[in-house]
Parts: sequence; structure tokens; C-alpha cells
Amino acid sequence: MDQPTWTGHGSSPPPPDPVAVAIGNASLFGLGYVMLGRRWLAVLSVLVTAGLVTLLGTVARSLLLEIVVVLWWVALVVHGWRLAGGRPRPGAGAGVLGQRVIALAVTVPVLLAVGLVRFDAATIERTVTEAKQSGDCGKASEALAQVRTTHRVADAPLTARGDETTEACARLRTARDKLATALTGDMAALQAGFDGLAGVLADLPGHEKMVDVTLDGFLAGLPAKNPCHTAAVADWLRQRPPNHTVLDRAAQVVPATAPAALVGCGDDRMAGSDFETARSRYQQLLDQYPGHELTARAQEGVRRAVLAIELARVRSLLVAAPGGLPRYCSSPAQYSGAAPFAPGTNRALIYGTPEYLDRLPPDWRSTDAADAVLVVCVGEKEYGAAVQTCPYIRRTPGGTPKNVTFHKIAVPVKAYELRTGRLVKDMRVEIGGASCPGTIEYFGLIDADPPPDDYVAASDADLRAGFAPVITP
Repeated sequence: MDQPTWTGHGSSPPPPDPVAVAIGNASLFGLGYVMLGRRWLAVLSVLVTAGLVTLLGTVARSLLLEIVVVLWWVALVVHGWRLAGGRPRPGAGAGVLGQRVIALAVTVPVLLAVGLVRFDAATIERTVTEAKQSGDCGKASEALAQVRTTHRVADAPLTARGDETTEACARLRTARDKLATALTGDMAALQAGFDGLAGVLADLPGHEKMVDVTLDGFLAGLPAKNPCHTAAVADWLRQRPPNHTVLDRAAQVVPATAPAALVGCGDDRMAGSDFETARSRYQQLLDQYPGHELTARAQEGVRRAVLAIELARVRSLLVAAPGGLPRYCSSPAQYSGAAPFAPGTNRALIYGTPEYLDRLPPDWRSTDAADAVLVVCVGEKEYGAAVQTCPYIRRTPGGTPKNVTFHKIAVPVKAYELRTGRLVKDMRVEIGGASCPGTIEYFGLIDADPPPDDYVAASDADLRAGFAPVITP
């Protein structure tokens, strides 16, 4: 069908030019529809464009929606072109040219702005990509801080990828802090840190190098200042099940880190009197790293720890109950560091009635199990062999002689070799002394007779002679 011809009458405006309308609609602001007088279409196109742009810049930032926007843009251009007649009219004059200039004046800046923003977004993306490849979260975060709403609208998929990197870096910072806390011996933080790294690998592909760099930072902190913390971390890494990711290489630091940490931890625990833990750490090195250059040191550590454990056990048993003998006397234990029971003077820890024991020679007695050979347990005294019987008369008139028999002081004695806890002496010691003194004193009624038996008066020499078979065999 032929296009109608128009005859100019004065300053009548030319009909809408299809090219101008198409260009006007390309602005996405419905300018072409305005030029056609289709204002309701202009309003509708602006509303649809605003809705798409809002979705594109917020919740639905995807390539699919970006394609929808492009298709919408093409549809507006084509629809405007067709509504305007679909073909440029021949002989277009200055009015048509003016329409085109107006349309271009609106549309070109819009398209140019979109292009510039997309170019800027592409520059940011290149920086972020380089940062991801080098594992530099700081560089990526600095670049992503430049992303604005205009970038989100003009290049939605790019900013969506950037948001993933922002999330990855945030999660990696949390994991890094947890791993730093783990170096203080907090194994719950170590678990949380590795869970965080594994989560980034699983949820945010493409950030493996950043995970790798974070892991490197943690491993560079080993060994920690405290060897026991290092040993705890090494134990955890050794026992961690592999998951076939970059995290598995953390176990590679264990052989280089653990041995010195185990021995160092043993030394620290010894200094802190935690002898059981010290022995466990020394023994762990011997079990897990046989033939290591620290083997001799660990063996010596085990020996020292065992001796310390034994000594602590013996000391606890040697706490004497009030008015009685210590538990050691019924439950002896060994202290392997003690000297063996042998001929000569065997220094002893002696327990029993202090009436006689405190008078034994000082060089026989020890004050601590660490330098004793024997533990001597002395029971209650009783009458030993009779020595002499003598008559005694009360000083009051009318008294008749009464015989008093004097006996040696007899005490049951058990002596344990501290080195083995073995009973080496089980005997009845009898201590001699002077008998039949000129007078005797006793507590009783005035007219009561003296007891028929009494003990000899033992001198220091008598006590020494009585206990000599036990202390100096």
C-alpha cells in the first residue's frame, strides 16, 4: 500500500519519523511513543523498564534477566519503528531531521552512559579476577568497594560474581581469625576455621586460590609460641580425615612441626609438674617418630617423667595420719630414682613414736623421699626380753619390798626399699639400756604397788645399736 503524501501548509509539524521513533524508544524512556502521541504506551514502557532495572540491580542479577532487558529494548525499538510506519519517508525535511536530533540527544547519552559503566565494570572485574588468581582478598575487596548501583544495573552478572567474591572474602576472614585463635590451643576454633575454608570451597567455586592463601597464612604460624599448642594442632591435623581438597596439604606440616613440639611440650609440662602429660608427650614422639633425632631427648624425658610420677606417688603415701603410720606402710610404692638398699648407711624416712626415733643419728635420717633409701615403719613399743629384776620399797612406813622386772624395749619394724617398694626388713627390734635405777617413779594411788614390769632406760647409743641392723646392715 502506498504511503500517503503530505502537503505542507504553513508550519504544520511533520508526521513522526520511524527512525526517530525507533531511536527514541531505544532510550528505554518511551520517547518514541511520546513522539507518536501514545503517552499511555510511554508510561507503560517506562514502568516496565523501571521494574526490570530494579530487578536487575537487586534480587535477580543474572545473565537471563539481562537478556530479557536486551530483548525488551529490541522490542521497544521494533515496536516504535512499526507504529511509525516502518519505513523512512522520502523527501524528509528539516522537521524530520529535528525529530532524529532530539531522539539522538536523549538516546545517545543513555547508551553511552551504559557503555561507559559496563566498561568500568569490566575493569573492576579484571582486577577482581587477578586478585582471585593470586589469592589476594584485600585487592579484590578494594576493587569491589568501587561497585555502585549503576554497575549493578549496567552489568548485573558481573556484580553478582563480585558479590560472591565479597562473601568468600568475608568468610575467609572469619576462618582466618578462627585459625589464629587455634594457635592458642583452641581446638574448637581450629575445627571452625577448617569448616569455614571447606565451606568456601564447596559453596563458592573459583576462590580456591584465596582459600589456599588463607591456609598458607595459618600454616606459617606454626610452630606456635607455646609448644603444647603446636602439639595439639599437629594432633588435630594428623587425625583430620582428608576431603581431597587443598586443605589436605595441611597434614604435610605435621612431620616437620610435631616432633619438636612434642618434646617442648613435655619439657613445659615437666616444669609445671604435670608429669603424666609430660610422659605422654615424650612417649608420643617415640611411638610416632621412631629413630627421630630427638629420640634420645624424648627417652630421657620419659625417664624423668616416670621418676617424677613415682616420687609424687610416694610422697602422697608418706603423709602420716595423725597418731598413726602413713599409708605407705600398708601400700608401699617404688621410686626408681632412689639408691638401692646396700651395706653401709641407708638414709631412711622413719615413722613411728618420736620418743625414741627422734634420737637416732641425723645422718641416718632423711627428710624427703628424693634422697632416701628406706622407708622404716615402727610400731608401738612392747616389753622385750627381761634384763633384771629388782626389789623396791615405798618411802612410806610399813612398806614391803616389791619386785620390778626391767625389759628391753621391743618394737616391730618394717623397712621398705624405696627403689623397688620391696620389704627388706621385717623384724622385732629390741633396745637395751640401764635397769634397776635407785628409785622409780610411777603414777598411781599412794598405797598402790609399783607395776611388776618396766622398760630399761635406753641411751642414744642403745637406740643406735638397736636400729643398726635395719639402717646399717
